[in-house]
Amino acid sequence: IGDYTSMQINENSLIEDLSAMVRTPSVNPFGTADPKHPAEEAMAQLLESRMRELGLEVESADVADGRRNVWGRLKGRGSGPTIMLAGHLDTVGVGGYDEPFDPVIKDGCIYGRGSCDMKAGLAAYLEVMRLLIARGEKLDGDVILAGVVDEEDLMIGSHHFGTQGPHVDYAIVAEPSNLAISTTHRGQMCMILRTFGKSTHSSVPENGINAIYHMGAVIETLQSYATSLSQREPDPLCGAPSFSIGAIKGGEGPSLVPDFCQIEIDRRTIPGETFEIVAEELHGVLAPLAQSIPDFKYELLAPSLNCPPLKTDMTSPVATVLAKAHETVTGEAADFMTFPGSTDAPNFGCPTVICGAGDLAQCHSLDEYVSIEQVKTAVSLYLETILQLQTQTLAE
Repeated sequence: IGDYTSMQINENSLIEDLSAMVRTPSVNPFGTADPKHPAEEAMAQLLESRMRELGLEVESADVADGRRNVWGRLKGRGSGPTIMLAGHLDTVGVGGYDEPFDPVIKDGCIYGRGSCDMKAGLAAYLEVMRLLIARGEKLDGDVILAGVVDEEDLMIGSHHFGTQGPHVDYAIVAEPSNLAISTTHRGQMCMILRTFGKSTHSSVPENGINAIYHMGAVIETLQSYATSLSQREPDPLCGAPSFSIGAIKGGEGPSLVPDFCQIEIDRRTIPGETFEIVAEELHGVLAPLAQSIPDFKYELLAPSLNCPPLKTDMTSPVATVLAKAHETVTGEAADFMTFPGSTDAPNFGCPTVICGAGDLAQCHSLDEYVSIEQVKTAVSLYLETILQLQTQTLAE
């Protein structure tokens, strides 16, 4: 199978698909979504068009603010597992990027926003579908190619797909991993913490309660908390949990004592940690401040993002077969890694692994690129994995 895939990959169509995707802006709005101009709509339409041209059964679902998940199904005989190749349609922003939507081919790489993260994966998936169709015979089970919205922010697309989308038995997510296989990553909770005070004129600060001063005490306490997390017993695969403060705002100007301040916090979780556990921990850490600071008031909001850890069993067929496919295609044993960031993978509700072309260091950079040869190898890996998984039973 490895020889078959390497001989039949159409590099021209692969480059054409990826270049068209790079030329199609799909920048995540990060909380400023405009229902009249959904951020990923042009990419959704492009992917739909390509899938229809291949003859796939194409569907979509509105998620929020007109933003749509789209997917295409290659029907099988109904006797095998449904395997999904999943990726996100959105990219991060382009501030400071010179010509982000102009795909440039240089030194065997394609440059441009989204080329690595992760339109290369979507282009590879289209080529996989083309090759499966070219075989001329039905698989035992279905294969789904899915593009979901909003991975770069709140992951509403994969949450929606996992709870309301079609049934899937196994999934591969092509986040850039240099073709290493990830069955694990930490979870991510993004939360807002607020302190409250009493506003007054800054010339008589004793008449007010300065919420920013109170937040200063909170930040000092949470910095110690972050240090303590790094020293905890790590999960054998996911490592230690972590904590970071990423943004702060409060007050209206220098002449007013602020009655409000808030921080945005990021808590990376390991298996077994829930919001309830983390919230109780944070309240316990901050409890002494209420005893030592007069009129200290704060609130911790529910997470805007609550992505669970990924912990797919390494003996799951999707992991073991992908590892065998890697050896068949490349002649080398697959590398396994814990993926550094959080992804859509835990939200699909089935055994899911991460494996994609590209280097994570290129993601979100101002010089994003991906190796064409590595994308071709990814096509071979996915195709080999799909064909071999069709011989697996659904029992794990």
